[in-house]
Amino acid sequence: QVQLVESGGGLVQPGGSLRLSCSASGSIFNINAMGWYRQAPGWQREWVAHMTTGGSTNYADSVKGRFTISRDNAKNTVYLQMNSLKPEDTAVYYCWGDISTPNYEGMNYWGKGTLVTVSS
Repeated sequence: QVQLVESGGGLVQPGGSLRLSCSASGSIFNINAMGWYRQAPGWQREWVAHMTTGGSTNYADSVKGRFTISRDNAKNTVYLQMNSLKPEDTAVYYCWGDISTPNYEGMNYWGKGTLVTVSS
């Protein structure tokens, strides 16, 4: 099995910054991609950003230029640096991974989420 554990959420004022971390552990054969989704109260979960093993990155238009995704492959960890935060960024942020195990290729795994609240 594979586990994804997020950390780094919290309360921040508008214009502030936070860095989220997500570490993958378990029977990992290969991490194909990792990324972040978020779900605000009353809204569907939406994609935020992801990064492939090769280092390619993609961002939702709503966060482009403000958020930066990065990975430490040696630690199986992905980060989300969030700058210039806005109240509309308030959501539970979920880590996602497209991960292959010795028995299964390319399955989706999710963390339990970490709450980010942007408020004055």
